[in-house]
Amino acid sequence: MNENIITQFINTVITPDPENNILSQDEIRRMRDSSEGGINELFKKCALAVLNSLEVTDDVRVVKSQLKHFDINVLQRDRGIKLEIINAPAQAFVDGEMIQGIKEHLFSVLRDIVYLDQALNHSPDFDFSGGLSTTNAIFNILRNAKAIRPGVEPDLVVCWGGHAISNAEYAYCKEVGYRLGLRGKNIITGCGPGAMKGPMKGALIGQSKQRIHLGRFIGITEPGIIAAESPNPIVNELMIMPDIEKRLEAFVRLGHGIIVFPGGVGTMEEILYLMGILLDDENKHMPFPVVFTGNKNSEAYFDKIDSFLHNTLGEEVCERYQIIIDDPIQVAKVMQAGLKEVTAYRKKMDDAFHFNWRLKIDDLFQKPFHPDHQNMSALNLSTNQEKYILAANLRKAFSGIVTGNVKENGIEAIEKYGPYKLTGDAKLCTEIDDLLQAFIKQHRMKLIHSDYRPCYEFY
Repeated sequence: MNENIITQFINTVITPDPENNILSQDEIRRMRDSSEGGINELFKKCALAVLNSLEVTDDVRVVKSQLKHFDINVLQRDRGIKLEIINAPAQAFVDGEMIQGIKEHLFSVLRDIVYLDQALNHSPDFDFSGGLSTTNAIFNILRNAKAIRPGVEPDLVVCWGGHAISNAEYAYCKEVGYRLGLRGKNIITGCGPGAMKGPMKGALIGQSKQRIHLGRFIGITEPGIIAAESPNPIVNELMIMPDIEKRLEAFVRLGHGIIVFPGGVGTMEEILYLMGILLDDENKHMPFPVVFTGNKNSEAYFDKIDSFLHNTLGEEVCERYQIIIDDPIQVAKVMQAGLKEVTAYRKKMDDAFHFNWRLKIDDLFQKPFHPDHQNMSALNLSTNQEKYILAANLRKAFSGIVTGNVKENGIEAIEKYGPYKLTGDAKLCTEIDDLLQAFIKQHRMKLIHSDYRPCYEFY
């Protein structure tokens, strides 16, 4: 029986666990600041997304419609803080008590929003201008969230893929996760449903069979997308990064290998980000296992991506990943072997297991890209540039299409100004258009496909 009652709401006051129960006077003041530039509204949006995490939707306007009636206040008490929640969705409760996992996610949001505000606006020690300073800031955010665990040999597998996948594809993701769990591997995803939830669910079962009780199921998100990809219930370590670029860097710095499941434009953005970094000459000899995989029905999807990468970025890029179709055991074995190579390499180079400091990430991949109509039109989509630079620009184009599809500001901009206009080499634009048209035909652009209209056009 479905207990979710999205039309009913509950008022409550909750207390965090002791380790999350301390905020300074200044932090509490900033949490209450609803003026322009204040963080109260951001906290409200992210908190409501977490409370809606049992509702499967990628329409951010569902959350927006509830936001008018929702409120959350930080209450200061002698023994710490409490959260007063007004009009919380009833689906987040059982018999009047908030579900423990949702409660933990809510305080993770509080922790990260406060810390990010401090890092971005109030601390001279944080510098997001690019290069090592950005990487240091990302490390500090992850450390503050207790994601950095020294001394543990590489076992974190990042799983990318779409939230709007078929039941058969979801079952396959779960089976791959199960095979990884049997081998003691832990999972990092974007924390949402679909291909982000399936590997975690499977790994949880696999680890349970091996009597592993402290498995790590890390979800990394960012404020602009959390409403469309609310944290799934299996996530036991939730982290919010400042923007998509910091989120992507957190994946590749914290994770030790990556598995890509079927997805849509967002997954393609992640692939291009990763391939662009791995195409940098300074990363050429660094082991970093990457597997594209799905069930038998996903073969055409990966064939199309493989063809696109080959035709746009050259043969060299194809050496940085393997495609394995409909064989979960082989995927797990390949990833396990790859993690052994990573372990041996980091021992040889005297490099940390817990954070990939040695990976070179160019400023092109670190600096935030704001995909408005002007910036999308200005993208250099020409083949007459180094491959890793082309990959960075292609990533930005796909990032803009993600924004136009699922993010509130992007949807509103498309409705107001029309589709993004992209320019570039004719052959390259044809490759992009062919790939996106294939995604549309395969219903990989939105959870609700019936009314899909492309948010881009070439001219």
